[in-house]
Amino acid sequence: MQALSNVKAGESCTIKWMLGLAEVLDFLHSRHVEEGATVRVIQRCGESVIIGVQDVRLVLGSEIADRIKV
Repeated sequence: MQALSNVKAGESCTIKWMLGLAEVLDFLHSRHVEEGATVRVIQRCGESVIIGVQDVRLVLGSEIADRIKV
């Protein structure tokens, strides 16, 4: 198991678990980023990660991506 921030661009993976504030987790869940979801890392830019889940694209800071384990 590794942090989402460590996944290489172009790879797909399944989210195993997530930690964070309830408000942040609610926001991510409303965008289909949740346990069991398959996400694709589109690009890594400095301290951010661009991911795709279903039809949604999100930019996550590394501090958030570190708390998502895949």
